[in-house]
Amino acid sequence: MSEPAKPFKILVIEDDRAIGRVIRLELEHEGYTVESAHDGLEGLEKALKEPDLVILDLMLPRMDGVEVCHRIRAKSRVPIIMLTAKDRVPDRVGGLDAGADDYLTKPFANEELLARVRARLREREPQENLLTHRDIVMDRDRREVTRAGKPIALTPKEYALLEYLLLHPNKVHTRDELFNGVWGSDFLGDSNLIDVYIRYLRSKIDEGFEEKLIATVRGVGYTIKD
Repeated sequence: MSEPAKPFKILVIEDDRAIGRVIRLELEHEGYTVESAHDGLEGLEKALKEPDLVILDLMLPRMDGVEVCHRIRAKSRVPIIMLTAKDRVPDRVGGLDAGADDYLTKPFANEELLARVRARLREREPQENLLTHRDIVMDRDRREVTRAGKPIALTPKEYALLEYLLLHPNKVHTRDELFNGVWGSDFLGDSNLIDVYIRYLRSKIDEGFEEKLIATVRGVGYTIKD
């Protein structure tokens, strides 16, 4: 018998505690797990722990919502719904340009917020032939890979190695495991070939990004970090 699906985890970054409490109660009533933050720095720290969705107020103490959004987007593709009392077009455009997926002006109907949350979470539901990890997306039907929306051109073996890592996230693989998993146990070659291809893969996946996802575990092997 399969285990029930875990509830989506939503982070609400809102400095008005009364509004934040109402949002939290509405979300919990719908069955979501909710975490709260009341200023920009606290919100950023919690957002980088990968909730399933972030509801982000624009006007926040310590760091405003636009800057928080920019910094989240530099490291994560988590859906962001921005809330604000400002309804001017430049304010909405600024939030969307910072990387928000949606924008809701206060005051808003709770039903509308919940509908937008459902819409964004539907986009997060796993697809059979789409592998995602942090800001890496692998479309296995098209054999296309992007990181933070940037297309990454890979050779067939580089693609196969990345696919293997994405299918087993957070697991440390020995060179022999990767060699057998990608090249096959019948292939006559040297498992040190893995070091060469990991180097190739890093030059394409991690180069130019502040956060490096392909990690070496000294004396053991390699993993793709959570």
